[in-house]
Amino acid sequence: LQKAWGTRLKFSTAFHPQADSQSERTIQTLEDMLRSCALEWTGNWDDYICLVEFAYNNSWHASIKCAPFEMLYGRKCRAPICWNQVGERVIEGPEMIEVTNAKVVVAKEKLKEARTRQKSYADKHRR
Repeated sequence: LQKAWGTRLKFSTAFHPQADSQSERTIQTLEDMLRSCALEWTGNWDDYICLVEFAYNNSWHASIKCAPFEMLYGRKCRAPICWNQVGERVIEGPEMIEVTNAKVVVAKEKLKEARTRQKSYADKHRR
């Protein structure tokens, strides 16, 4: 399968970011987002992992010039919590949708904050 797709499988060890810096950076960003959301909202971080994942996968990434979902599927996400962007629809549980939308907005803000912190940290240590 690797040959057919023209890809290579690279193995790396745990806690060795030099081997797989892209994955490590993504994990660091998600951890930072989860930590911020857990402080912002009450409850356990695992209650919000789906919302954080959704926010991350549907946020614009400078490296690919679009959201990961859009890159993978070739279209913008049309999940129920994005229906307010599509137009008027009859939605069951509008309060739930409203609360979830608000949480996704906060998660996206936390993603921006995490990226800004990580960029300033990286810039400071490159000099």
